[in-house]
Amino acid sequence: MASRIKKGTAAAGIVITLVGGFEGLRNYAYRDPVGIPTICFGETRGVKMGDYETTAECKTMLGDRLIEFETGIRKCLKDPDGVPLNPYIASLSLSYNIGQGAFCGSTVRKQLDAKNWRAACDAILAWDKVRVAGVLVRLPGLTKRRQAERALCLKDAA
Repeated sequence: MASRIKKGTAAAGIVITLVGGFEGLRNYAYRDPVGIPTICFGETRGVKMGDYETTAECKTMLGDRLIEFETGIRKCLKDPDGVPLNPYIASLSLSYNIGQGAFCGSTVRKQLDAKNWRAACDAILAWDKVRVAGVLVRLPGLTKRRQAERALCLKDAA
């Protein structure tokens, strides 16, 4: 399965800057707003409180995980290469944050499959909440991230 986000490409630079900028770099494990142990650029898989990663390890982890998430979104999109680049990158950022399963079941993915680019970009905005003690709570940081993803997405959403 082909990748549109190969290391060293402009597209890779855009998605790494977008995701890395919003996730932020933390070398020591911390609890995210929902309480999940997290490290580096938002990595949660296998993280335990007390873990430490170097900045170089974090950058490698982010690159590897973005390729993994790209593979995931490519599997659930009908025509991943038919999606314009900026909506594709915005979708990858969204998927990295909400998870592959949530992305694949989302209205964003359904609108991309229907080639309704603007509707797909607009649907990104719905993903600015987290569940805390069973209640959906809007997080200002997620709202800001979704607005940036939507703005990037709309650059190619004619």
